Amino acid sequence: MSKVKNRWLIALSGVGIHISIGSVYAWSNFTTPLSEKFKWTASEVQLTFSLAILFLGLSAAFLGHFVEKYGPRKSGLLAAAFFGTGVAGSGLAVQLESLPLLYVFYGVLGGIGLGVGYIAPVSTLVKWFPDRRGLATGLAIMGFGFAAAISSPIMDSLIKSVGIANTFYILGISYFVVMVLSSLYLEKPKEGWVPAGYRKKVDSGKAAVTEDLSQLTANEAVKTKRFYYLWLMLFINVTCGIAILSAAKPLAEESIGMTTTEAAALVGVLGLFNGFGRIGWASVSDYIGRTNTYTTFFAVQIVLFFLLPNVTTTIIFEIMLAIVYTCYGGGFASIPAYIGDLFGTRQLGAIHGYILTAWAAAGLAGPLFAAWVKDTTGSYAESLTFFAALFIVALIVSFLARLDIRRIKREKESDEQLHVLHL
Repeated sequence: MSKVKNRWLIALSGVGIHISIGSVYAWSNFTTPLSEKFKWTASEVQLTFSLAILFLGLSAAFLGHFVEKYGPRKSGLLAAAFFGTGVAGSGLAVQLESLPLLYVFYGVLGGIGLGVGYIAPVSTLVKWFPDRRGLATGLAIMGFGFAAAISSPIMDSLIKSVGIANTFYILGISYFVVMVLSSLYLEKPKEGWVPAGYRKKVDSGKAAVTEDLSQLTANEAVKTKRFYYLWLMLFINVTCGIAILSAAKPLAEESIGMTTTEAAALVGVLGLFNGFGRIGWASVSDYIGRTNTYTTFFAVQIVLFFLLPNVTTTIIFEIMLAIVYTCYGGGFASIPAYIGDLFGTRQLGAIHGYILTAWAAAGLAGPLFAAWVKDTTGSYAESLTFFAALFIVALIVSFLARLDIRRIKREKESDEQLHVLHL
């Protein structure tokens, strides 16, 4: 008999990949050094990050089927090759003083590595943790949320000590090594595998088997209403959340009169809530259900976004923003388990890839809209009321998803009863 791998080490491998690729959120460390060194504008440098997020969404969608066909190990190695080459190649772009080359290496190649690396471990973790889907995916995706906090001081120190180009070389090689080692341990469980003691718990009534609503391929999933409900819910949650992330510092300065230093410190602390929200909300979703979790996200944020422009007390402002950050992170972490619940694990990676196009679209829509409102009205606060209205739409969509799920369950029950009668 072949030895069964440790599922917690599988989860740790997923965290290793996500901590590496999640360093993309620390891109701002390069903005000022690159602008000062080559006289590139902030917008030109920032486009590198936008391209990386765009290609994350596109590659996740197009290469989701690759993940399903070749498995998590080969997918992780492919991600390591693209992301490692993208980051290390950015060092060459800096040495050649070429902005287009930086776009190609970090934005395109790095972005492709991001997309494949993001989805590679997730569908595998869902299969290793049938008893705690939310916890498992939350663990890996938490790594993505915390990566900026880990990478930022390292990047800052390297840039100051060895220069920009060498920083890219060192990071590219380091990420490649971590991602390769993490990928080599990844593996799907054998068909029908369950954790030790799980069957006994089910037989004794201490644990319930969560039956998936259906087992669909990715191409079948995109033909259902509930796929688009999920897409819309993630799109709205990310659009509003990422707009707040991109404007949190000036918003704190405008709304409650924080100094630039205080606002920057607040943004750093809030980043931790993004990470904690991923593991926290995803774990909660195992107990209250994924639909209830998303409904809670939207109901809470409707209130917060309506109230935020009028808050003048620092501590209340900080608490409200912290809750928004947890909901933003929690939305990402809960979606893979939600996909498993509604479409099964047959092609979860591919479906997850399609759903992540919502992130790519939101990554462009949220910050651009917030910036447009700022330019038009002179304040970021005006955009918050619009986002609150968007959350009302999301809340309605979550109820529509709930009705659709109930309808499918009723149809399954009636089909089963008919089958019994025929027997």
